[in-house]
Amino acid sequence: MDLKAFKDPKLAKGLIDSINAWAPESAVLMEVCGTHTVAIARNGIRALMPEGTRLASGPGCPVCVTSNHDIDKVIALARVPGVTVATFGDMTRVPGSTSSLLAEQAAGRDVRIVYSPLDALRLAQENPDRQVVFVGVGFETTTPLVAMAVKRAKEAGLANFSVYGAHKNMPGALEAIVADPELKVDALILPGHVSTIIGMEPYRFLAEKYGIPGVITGFEPNDVLQGIAMIMRQLHEGRAEIEIAYARGVQEQGNPVAMAAIDEVFETCTATWRGLGDIPGSGYRIREEYADFDAMRRFAPEVEKTVEHKGCRCGDVLRGIMAPSECPLFRRVCTPENPVGPCMVSGEGSCAAYFRYY
Repeated sequence: MDLKAFKDPKLAKGLIDSINAWAPESAVLMEVCGTHTVAIARNGIRALMPEGTRLASGPGCPVCVTSNHDIDKVIALARVPGVTVATFGDMTRVPGSTSSLLAEQAAGRDVRIVYSPLDALRLAQENPDRQVVFVGVGFETTTPLVAMAVKRAKEAGLANFSVYGAHKNMPGALEAIVADPELKVDALILPGHVSTIIGMEPYRFLAEKYGIPGVITGFEPNDVLQGIAMIMRQLHEGRAEIEIAYARGVQEQGNPVAMAAIDEVFETCTATWRGLGDIPGSGYRIREEYADFDAMRRFAPEVEKTVEHKGCRCGDVLRGIMAPSECPLFRRVCTPENPVGPCMVSGEGSCAAYFRYY
């Protein structure tokens, strides 16, 4: 596909003109996708907004919203003799209460970086003498892949593969955001990747129950500007609807096959989100039929008492009530080389984006 049009300056100017024409005196628009956070920062979109419009970053980074307690559980699993923890690279650097997977690796624990759950499955097949635990984090975009890995492990009778599941679903967090009395969100820039899986329907409550407009959009500069222009038009016309500005990637019904894979292996549960607390129905846990592949049930490691990092404001950044630059640790103590919280670790984190682009 030719993506030149999505970076075309003339088209961008027309979209910016529309945004300015339709913008109310004041509006808070929140993007809830880490890739959008980076795209907005990298392309200077925040500076193009009319006076009175604030773009706030929300809980769209899966590594960032993973709670300290979840990190501590993974670290506890890494300390179990005979266990190999397989995870994505960002997760190794996220601080838990007193350690990190990177620190555990340096101390001699077997921590491997993989690029997909199927890599972890292959690792288990190639190392039958090791118990391989894959750390599953992310939203509905990655959850189907983990579900398929669990199904394959069961079909193959693989007894040395299991999953620590910290998967979350986006709609529950969005309701917590729009109902937060400290943050008045006027509209939402909805995630493109997640929406390829879940479609439009799970977002409709935002418009119908809360009167909050939302537009699903892509990640090129003009994708983001088009999404914002469509939001501004809704606000100008007094409408609250869920619309798609990313038709090349998202269908209204989403991906039923991927959703069926999730539903077969996982069931929803209460999940703890960094900054948002416990949200009922916002997480996924492995169903009883696949309980043999639940790492916490298999090993039941002792987990240390969770301690939050003093001074870190990742939670408030993820809620959108403060910008990363307002955190007293930002740039002074907390940097990508020495991250205090996960928002500075992940490439999709708000703090990392602010550090790099502002």
